[in-house]
Amino acid sequence: MHVPHLPRVRPNRTLFSALCTLALGAGLLAGAGPASADAAAPAVPAEAPATQAAAGSKVVGYFTEWGVYDRNYHVKSIESSGSADELTHINYSFGNVTGGKCAMGDAYAATEKAYTAADSVDGVADTWDQPLRGNFNQLLKLKQKHPDLKILWSFGGWTWSGGFAQAAQNPEAFAQSCYDLVENSKWADVFDGIDIDWEYPNACGLSCDTSGRDAFPKLMSALRAKFGQDYLVTAAITADATAGGKIDAADYAGAAQYVDWYNPMTYDFFGAWDATGPTAPHSPLTSYPGIPKEDFHTSATIAKLKGLGIPPSKLLLGLGFYGRGWTGVTQAEPGGTATGPAKGTYEDGIEDYKVLKTNCPATGTVGGTAYAKCGSDWWSYDTPQTIATKMAYKNEQGLGGTFFWELSGDTANGELIKAID
Repeated sequence: MHVPHLPRVRPNRTLFSALCTLALGAGLLAGAGPASADAAAPAVPAEAPATQAAAGSKVVGYFTEWGVYDRNYHVKSIESSGSADELTHINYSFGNVTGGKCAMGDAYAATEKAYTAADSVDGVADTWDQPLRGNFNQLLKLKQKHPDLKILWSFGGWTWSGGFAQAAQNPEAFAQSCYDLVENSKWADVFDGIDIDWEYPNACGLSCDTSGRDAFPKLMSALRAKFGQDYLVTAAITADATAGGKIDAADYAGAAQYVDWYNPMTYDFFGAWDATGPTAPHSPLTSYPGIPKEDFHTSATIAKLKGLGIPPSKLLLGLGFYGRGWTGVTQAEPGGTATGPAKGTYEDGIEDYKVLKTNCPATGTVGGTAYAKCGSDWWSYDTPQTIATKMAYKNEQGLGGTFFWELSGDTANGELIKAID
């Protein structure tokens, strides 16, 4: 699921009010929790813009707006890690959805935070009187170094998806508000498109939506009509392939004609919201004997979406640059009992790959991903080796590329992103 961490407060500025990344029940998972056409605007064929990467080669990474605080992960970190050389697209997360409109998330981090020369992408310090600072200005500098890099502004996420219900009542007004914000003259050159992260249309996430099965295609149709073919329009969608689950709750096939691609969130299938276990990998590629829930794995998600008629070139393979874990575990293999979530840096039950690779190295693989038993803790996460397995699957399925949540979880030298091909 796509959620922010705790808000930070700066002098005289109250930053965005957001929930901490909570270890919520399996029924509330962004990628896999229990389940969620007539177009509201004229359909516009979603042919790929000329500048878009070819099918199979897209590498899309989420950059979190709040990462500049406790995580100390800045736009320059994308450059210094070598990740910018690997990326084709960045999803900047998140913009808010409120009052039926797109809105800023944390305006201070996005447009006001001043950067020193040492922390700036190009080594040039911000001045007090320049019209644009913050992440947006740093992203402009990153694009100057990497002219082919495209950046999309992602709206919603776990915390801010409740606003989509009102947006769905007037999709055209919503689309206009998003266009006006994305193309604000102060930062008009930053973004190349919009990404919608509605968790979940006609289903339950942090809150429950009853907009109807056709609400999602209506919303995406309005966005495509407003943004046209010169912009990218994408969406992060559920990975719940169970019968009657969230994929069935909304008309993702009907909306596919309006998007350049989908990001099915094929992670967070299992985790320590089930405090006593059974332990299971949060991002399995395939099923395996003893998997706690049928069709909670990546290959089931892709098979279901392809079966609906969505072109594989419009589906990206999802990766998590983090692990999920339990404590009080005695069994090394998956399927063991636990007493609760393992301790994490920012919240219990979740930890970055860059920490786990050293603190709890992988001890085995299951379902095409890795797991680790260290002391009484049990974690699952992807490694460069399991990512290679997933890349072979991606290529065999003819998928359009790969996306991941999120950049700050990788090592300082971009170990995971460099395993993506």
